[in-house]
Amino acid sequence: MMKFISTISLIIISLAANAQEEKIITDRPGFTIDPGTVPKKWIQTETGFSRQTEKLGPGVKDHFMQNPVLLVKYGIVKRVELRALTELGTQQDGSSFGTTTYKGINRVELGAKFNFLDEKGIRPKTSLIVHYHFNHLRTIFHDTLDGGDFRFAMLHTVSKTVLIRYNIGMEWKAFIDHPYYVYSFSPGFNISERWYAYVEAYGYIWKGYYPMNSLGAGLAFYINDNLKVDASAGIGLSKLAPDNFYAFGASFRFRTSKKAE
Repeated sequence: MMKFISTISLIIISLAANAQEEKIITDRPGFTIDPGTVPKKWIQTETGFSRQTEKLGPGVKDHFMQNPVLLVKYGIVKRVELRALTELGTQQDGSSFGTTTYKGINRVELGAKFNFLDEKGIRPKTSLIVHYHFNHLRTIFHDTLDGGDFRFAMLHTVSKTVLIRYNIGMEWKAFIDHPYYVYSFSPGFNISERWYAYVEAYGYIWKGYYPMNSLGAGLAFYINDNLKVDASAGIGLSKLAPDNFYAFGASFRFRTSKKAE
């Protein structure tokens, strides 16, 4: 972990002097994905650590840690980005007999984001995000069947300081399973030129089963237009949701060509 943190620190130092007029647009922190895409011929990296806890009984808890999650995005053309996501995880299952720990690769996903509508009047800025889940590459748990997801991500600009983002979509844990629905609603606030805050309600809904609903909030700070750090936390609102979680991370981008936008 120290090697990873040292690498991120060096990248932050090297980017601190570089800036661009338009600020970096990220999917983190939080569950809600922004409809904005990475500029053409730019690479953007979003990474972080998180921990969630679920209480099973008196003195018995499950924990899951992302250590870390890494999302790499590349703008292939205007309004279209390729996306690759990997996640290393640690699962700690508590019981009255002790704790069992599993470590390994938890997620490997490839996908894309397509921005097909700009914001105009009451019409939100809208993008389609799709991912293919390579579940057979997981090592923390052994799956043999792959899955996938799609979301529509939308954005309304209420004013210079208030934004509303929301997502709707579906996800297949495995393609032979029935899908479940994904939703999120997230008002955001530009507190100042460098500070951003948000709250969000989000979750999963299964047909004929109990939903998993959560509430989260977070802060982000722009070191410059190409570099951003964040922290977030939240609680579960329903029985199936984790009791609580917290996360922190960083995002940065850089040009891959002098002809980059």
